[in-house]
Amino acid sequence: MPIQTTPKIWMNGELVDWDKAQVHVLTHTLHYGTGVFEGIRAYPTDNGPAVFRLTEHIKRLFNSAHIMGMEIPYTVDELVQATKETVASTGLPGCYVRPLAYYGYGEMGLNTLPCRTDVAIACWPWGAYLGDDAVSKGVRMKISSWTRHDHNTMPPAAKTVGNYVNSSLAKVEALKAGYDEAIMLAPNGLIAECTGENIFAVRNDIIITPPLSAGALEGITQNSVMTIARDQGYDVRVDNLARSDLYIAEEIFVCGTAAEISSVNSVDDRAVPCPGPKTKVIAEIYLDAVKGKVDKYKHWCELAV
Repeated sequence: MPIQTTPKIWMNGELVDWDKAQVHVLTHTLHYGTGVFEGIRAYPTDNGPAVFRLTEHIKRLFNSAHIMGMEIPYTVDELVQATKETVASTGLPGCYVRPLAYYGYGEMGLNTLPCRTDVAIACWPWGAYLGDDAVSKGVRMKISSWTRHDHNTMPPAAKTVGNYVNSSLAKVEALKAGYDEAIMLAPNGLIAECTGENIFAVRNDIIITPPLSAGALEGITQNSVMTIARDQGYDVRVDNLARSDLYIAEEIFVCGTAAEISSVNSVDDRAVPCPGPKTKVIAEIYLDAVKGKVDKYKHWCELAV
């Protein structure tokens, strides 16, 4: 889907016109993938657009940078405020938000120590990543032939630009084979996550999501889902899953900022009951929570104005 432009992009401390938000072809991260980024959403609320769990997302951006040895020349509070200003500048009731910290122009080579760090924040309209009807209809999944990074190869705990080459290969492979999304295995053969979403499977009435040790990113939407599920009285556990667990699961769903919550209707052509009852309940509450309609979760919504 083509990107819909908005008036401004925040770059290194100021809002610039969308078409002027450009970088040099010799920008370091363009060559070596050593940037970090976040995916965030702003939603319409009764009090105006609000960014969902904004501070937690910006803190995760800083954690990713710290893992990569990258110094971001701003504070968390400064980038939180910059994000709010950028969202407000769009005039939209809701939008997708992409903060990016990257090594800019001026140095080349694998040594990043002399490189300067640039930061940009862009916002644009973007629907649910796996489709607006993905909760009710479900998506077709396949186990990818591409393995998720080992912790000592690339740090899967960091939302790093270069890490997503791995995800992109798996995503395109799945699409070319006629599926909607791919599930990636850890080097030990256990379930890690999808190309851009955390995964949950229900087995014996227990909701299970893989641990970070399996190579899953520590998802903020994942944390929101686990909180909502536990508040509903569901048994939620972080534990290992094998691919066969998915084949015989009572229900499966995936979640992420871009995808929100999506049901899974099959894995490797093995049908999964869809949409599952727990998935429907969690998705309904989540979609109310992000719009500030659930009192106990209103603190997750940070107004952009």
